Amino acid sequence: MSRHITDPFTSDLGPDEFVPAAMRWHFSPETGSPFWLKRAADLGFDPLTDIRTWDDLDLFPDVSEEWRAVSVDDLVPAGTAGDPWDFQVFDSGGTTGSPKRIVESRSRRNGVHWVSEVLAAHGVPGTGEGHWLHIGPTGPHIVGRSVGLLAQLRSTFCHYIDFDPRWVKNCVKQGRGEEAGRYVKHILAQAGDVLSTQPVSVLFATPPVLEALCADEALLDLVQRKVRGIVWAGTSVSPETLRAFEEELFPGAAVVGLYGNTMMGIAPQRPRESGDTHPCVFVPFHPYSRVKVVDPAEPTREVAHGERGQARIRLLSRDLLVPWTLERDSLVRVAPTAGYPQDGVADIQVHSGDSGQSIIEGVY
Repeated sequence: MSRHITDPFTSDLGPDEFVPAAMRWHFSPETGSPFWLKRAADLGFDPLTDIRTWDDLDLFPDVSEEWRAVSVDDLVPAGTAGDPWDFQVFDSGGTTGSPKRIVESRSRRNGVHWVSEVLAAHGVPGTGEGHWLHIGPTGPHIVGRSVGLLAQLRSTFCHYIDFDPRWVKNCVKQGRGEEAGRYVKHILAQAGDVLSTQPVSVLFATPPVLEALCADEALLDLVQRKVRGIVWAGTSVSPETLRAFEEELFPGAAVVGLYGNTMMGIAPQRPRESGDTHPCVFVPFHPYSRVKVVDPAEPTREVAHGERGQARIRLLSRDLLVPWTLERDSLVRVAPTAGYPQDGVADIQVHSGDSGQSIIEGVY
């Protein structure tokens, strides 16, 4: 690596220095990826001189659509060439079309360490307090590895019950709801086997899977007797359902939500504070990931704190640059707090977009 290129992801940089240093990393021949070095010629501006702040990232086009077909080799930054090879490729869920692909080496793993600290602040069981059970996508989806790493940080096992969210979405889309229901029952039968034979204390599942689990008296009894941490993610949940999870169905467990996706990483629910108007506030990984809540009709204009808008996400990591992309989510912007200096988001719902077409969430 050339001496003049500062690695902004291992250096203690101030907030005014971080974004320009990230641009030098991703747009210098010594450290940048083939994708961004080639793409720079078509941008109409110079990232090395014109991008100084997070808001300046709005100058970029949304390139994430190109990641449905680009060779992932072109996404690997040259600055990582001296590192031991540990890159992996992961797919998005494919909710809005064919999947987008990202590469990841260490950046997301660093974020998982922080998420683990936030979960501990909620009272999610730690080292020596039982196994984890992940009921959700693995394979090409990064969430499965992230949950496994959270268990590994607690020196415990993670049991996996894999499912294919794309198959379930196709079933729902094609009117084959009964087939989707049988698939969920197949998943829950496997969960029952693990829960009845293993010392599981933390359960990861989506809200639809949790609701189906709660409808099975035997499974619900197993979870209520054994599990002390419920981590949910993957689909939206209504305030009424969340209250039922916390107060009626799983009163003996810490119930914590995770918001995020393949492009931005994980934004865990922060512990509640006095004065919160939302029961669940998510915060992205500072300073590497941000969610800008924007007016859907004017997607560069940020709405005020307390107002609802659409998610415009950004990621500046050592492994990947996502200047911005609009997500399918509608949410409320929440002001920072002393403990969490970044904007939070709350009340996640599915944004239908200009077409008014509903987006199928399925079970993930």
